[in-house]
Amino acid sequence: MNFNYHIPTKLLFGKGQLNNLHLEKLPGKKALIVISSGKSIRSNGYLERLEKELNLAGISYTVFDKILPNPIKSHVMEGAAIAKESGCDFVIGLGGGSSIDSAKSIAVMAANEGDYWDYIFGGSGKGLPVPNSPLPIVAITTTAGTGTEVDPWTVITKEDTEEKIGFGYEKTFPVLSVVDPELMLTVPPHLTAYQGFDALFHSTEGYINKTAYVMSDLYALKAIELIGRSLPTAVNNGSDETAREEVALANTLSGMVESTSGCTSEHSLEHALSAYHPSLPHGAGLIMISRAYYTHFAKAGCCDSRLIDMAKALGVKDAREPMDFVNALVKLQKACGVDELKMSDYGIEKEELTKYVDKAYETMGGLFEVDPAPLSREDCLLILKDSYR
Repeated sequence: MNFNYHIPTKLLFGKGQLNNLHLEKLPGKKALIVISSGKSIRSNGYLERLEKELNLAGISYTVFDKILPNPIKSHVMEGAAIAKESGCDFVIGLGGGSSIDSAKSIAVMAANEGDYWDYIFGGSGKGLPVPNSPLPIVAITTTAGTGTEVDPWTVITKEDTEEKIGFGYEKTFPVLSVVDPELMLTVPPHLTAYQGFDALFHSTEGYINKTAYVMSDLYALKAIELIGRSLPTAVNNGSDETAREEVALANTLSGMVESTSGCTSEHSLEHALSAYHPSLPHGAGLIMISRAYYTHFAKAGCCDSRLIDMAKALGVKDAREPMDFVNALVKLQKACGVDELKMSDYGIEKEELTKYVDKAYETMGGLFEVDPAPLSREDCLLILKDSYR
């Protein structure tokens, strides 16, 4: 019982909380609002609601609306240039993980010179220290998937080298976040499932991670329990407010797991897949490899009690074997209609699986160091082969 704990984000959680944003002390006078290139943030009225709140608070703003589902470095640089030119002194990420992650990265580059990849560790990144503090970040999530509203992490792809790498440090935590389940009622079923499983794996990875400790364990098991109980309902009946609320809470708790423990190599492997194939949703890629991934550790005998704990959290009250978790995971995927996803549908070819393993080690090799047992390149290749359809 000896640990440090640091999550500095103020959190507004609950139905209708976006309507209270104007009552908060916002961290600047002009915001760059970062949203996706899709239509939903505007068509669902979420941007208009945010603009109303900022107008009530006397805050001016500029909108940057180019973010892709797998965000790219060139848009980070473009958004940062607009923030500088417009005189923005803070950044608001409105949307899913891609928009909020991009807001964090834009906040870094709006306050610093050079190229974003100068500060990235791994791959072709230079790993330089960030000279100036980023602009303050406000996160307003419209999905329940990444937990990025309460963690410092951001994942961006350098498109010319197909490197998808995470970055973050204590100054990229949002200063204020809004988690309003009302904003999630319009997420379609398949995306609800992909995002929900992303949140689940943030917690399962954080729970078997070698860095796990008492605080991350508390968040992880509760998040797993909430997702197991409510994700199928949120997927199959998106207007169920209680289910949406529970999955939203699980997502935020999973972000806290990432802030206290962290991801394992499951994320390294998936980032390699979606770096080469940007149309592959991150959560879908994680689902595809999850059965084989957790089966490997169940058979390795390295974290039996933790896998049994997670099985119990998913509702298997009499769980006694590590594979009980894998079976419960597959059952949950079937309940959410995502148990038949195919890598081949996204252009992934079985003959090229080795290059994804190599890319995972090259770009996010550090996550392999916190796996509960060593995972060799041969092990990773077998996991991808077992997952391939």
